[in-house]
Amino acid sequence: MLIARPHVGPSATAFARSPLPPATLLDRIAAYPIPDMFVGWRMFPAVTSVDDESWDHVGASRVHRLADGGSVTETMTEYTAGVGFAYELLGFTDVFGKLVHGVRGEWSVSPDGDGSIVRWTWEFAPRPLRRSLMAVVVAPLWAMYSRRMITAVTAAVSKEPVAA
Repeated sequence: MLIARPHVGPSATAFARSPLPPATLLDRIAAYPIPDMFVGWRMFPAVTSVDDESWDHVGASRVHRLADGGSVTETMTEYTAGVGFAYELLGFTDVFGKLVHGVRGEWSVSPDGDGSIVRWTWEFAPRPLRRSLMAVVVAPLWAMYSRRMITAVTAAVSKEPVAA
């Protein structure tokens, strides 16, 4: 973990259900194109491209290019096959970088009847004197945005045929 626990502040969690088994759902979410997921909404810019698409092991890192001209580096920090993965976003070069040191994100899946439940959490590490702004404004808006994204992504990957 790169972001130390005392610095983690507000968080937002979203859930969705899929008819797919957990391992299949997780693999498809991990492979989903980041620009198709982060289309931008309100204060959150779209991701326009991603440098180095490899995303299959702890330590994998990639740079997201944002529609507002900024960028951020994402690094996978944890991975458990069929269960979930975690990552950190550090080095925001846009206005978000003035609010946070970074973000810890986590996707996890669990069985639910004949399908799965997927959970996506973001924990924000606010900069000094930004915790209240993050808790009152940014985290609630992010919660709305992440619910929209997890619903759309889960629906999209659940419709794709299983590769032969």
